[in-house]
Amino acid sequence: MKVTVKLAEEKDVVTAHQLMLEAFEEYRHIEVPSSALKESLSSVFEKFLKGTEKILLCLIDEKPQGSLRYKVEEDALYFMRVSVSPSARGNRLATTMLNWLEEYALHLNLSKLKCRVRMSLPKNILLYESLGYFITKEETVINPNGYEVKTVVMEKAL
Repeated sequence: MKVTVKLAEEKDVVTAHQLMLEAFEEYRHIEVPSSALKESLSSVFEKFLKGTEKILLCLIDEKPQGSLRYKVEEDALYFMRVSVSPSARGNRLATTMLNWLEEYALHLNLSKLKCRVRMSLPKNILLYESLGYFITKEETVINPNGYEVKTVVMEKAL
């Protein structure tokens, strides 16, 4: 099994969007469903084409199995929508993508990585903590669907 990571090109946006929908399907029936499930392909394309967000793909034997989106925010690389195909889980793809992102952030002379995680998803919080992230803030936000969501901001100094 060969795992590789690459920056997405325009032709990869559809694949990344599909991976996100597949990965976030498990959150459809929680109390406040993830807004990722209603995020349109056109909105992802628009952010990608404007350069406000970039996409990272993770491939197993050249087949896309994971993705995440990221953007630069001041001194941090902020990432979101970490997505791994259910059939590829357990292969450390999220960890592989985040390790790649750390190196990329260092290359950009950024001092930290940052993300926001729902408080109702403790296994996601534990994953980030196991990779050296710390909770820096607890916050209730209004998601794009209009629902209040209790979240934590997590950061990792580089």
